Amino acid sequence: MIRIAKTSRLTTDEIIHRASTFFGESGEGLKQTSRQDCCVSFAGGGGHVSVFAADDKTHRTVEVESREFEYQAKRFLESV
Repeated sequence: MIRIAKTSRLTTDEIIHRASTFFGESGEGLKQTSRQDCCVSFAGGGGHVSVFAADDKTHRTVEVESREFEYQAKRFLESV
């Protein structure tokens, strides 16, 4: 299991949308299990991925927690 974070200049909506595209059925093929304004979660293949975005005035903190998709989680963070 991995939990990693970084800052981003993207909006929370953009981060959540990119996570849905990257990890969802058109990307890594995971099923979306929950979605809120600040976070989105996926499951499949014996693992899970959760993406959280926290607002600050000039940037967002993006946090990804993953089991069985550690490599993909790192790649996603590189893209935001």
